[in-house]
Amino acid sequence: MSSELPAVQLDSPKPCAVSPFVRALTLSCFEEFTLSQGLNPAEMLRRASLPVELLRRQEGILAYRRFCALLELCTWQSANPLFGLQYGLHQGVSIFGPLLYLIRNARTVGDALIELKENFALHNAAAHVSLAVEDGVAVLSYHVYERDMPGIGQAEELAIGVGMQLMRTLVGGNWLPSAILLRHAPLTDPTVYRRTLACNPTFNTACHGLVFPAAVLAQPLGSANETLHQLLTAHVHNMERLSADEMPSFVRQLLRNMLPSGRVTIDKVADCMAINSRTLQRRLAQEGKSFQDLLDETRQIMACEHLEDPLISTAQMADLLGYSDLSAFCRAFQRWFSMTPREWQKRHCPEHQPRLLRRLRVLR
Repeated sequence: MSSELPAVQLDSPKPCAVSPFVRALTLSCFEEFTLSQGLNPAEMLRRASLPVELLRRQEGILAYRRFCALLELCTWQSANPLFGLQYGLHQGVSIFGPLLYLIRNARTVGDALIELKENFALHNAAAHVSLAVEDGVAVLSYHVYERDMPGIGQAEELAIGVGMQLMRTLVGGNWLPSAILLRHAPLTDPTVYRRTLACNPTFNTACHGLVFPAAVLAQPLGSANETLHQLLTAHVHNMERLSADEMPSFVRQLLRNMLPSGRVTIDKVADCMAINSRTLQRRLAQEGKSFQDLLDETRQIMACEHLEDPLISTAQMADLLGYSDLSAFCRAFQRWFSMTPREWQKRHCPEHQPRLLRRLRVLR
């Protein structure tokens, strides 16, 4: 069968910086799918050295290597060799978040896939999407930059599942590709693939991808809205790309995710990013930052945010910022702002009253 496939010239993967990242949206529907597989989602995340808070913060980031390791762990624990593929089919287009609105408001299927290709780095910096056309045949393919990592086969099959659901969203629910290309050997009996995908994949190919008639690309999208598409294009262009040069911002996001769970160290953050702490220190130094700088900055911002919420007590703030006790938090706050948390709240949020006074007013 592979000899019948078109010899389409595909994009070559570009060199990628150390430890590429993906958005926490990559974990879309993780809880419900792992539960359906008899797994504890929080336990799986902890065992993969990922903060459980990523499930609540879709704008967060995680190392793709950690994500692949998570899929591998879930595969073994569920005894389901097609965990990644079935998870991708379950996720579908939910994995794209805001990018989905841009895709669905393009004029045609082809325009939508070009939007996906050009903006994929907003969602995933560990791979790129390619769209090639030759002799009336189109190939939508998925290329991971770093292929030597545990769980990569599961992650690539997840991408195939997501791609299938995206095409069904754009073309119609009964859409099937002419061929499904999988770079690796079967992970289980090929007949299980056919039951899952409703067609036989071709294994050991040059890339992961979906093959279909190029005429599909010209199909107009019923959901297209040119005005909305222009607005979404402007919005997407202002969104932050997942660039390895933005190491400080990645660390800040991880700190926001991890601090509510307790004390956070550079070793814990580096482990979550799938790099060693010395590499993290060096990369931050290149950007003129230190881990302690970022930890203090993040805690200061979060402290001010919490102080604006009258329902959060000072003791709760200390816990949410990863301090061992209230006095440690108060000393740090005094060092940052030369005043106590209560004094800051009175100065910046005078309308906030202690909860006891609010309750007395309600009783009256």
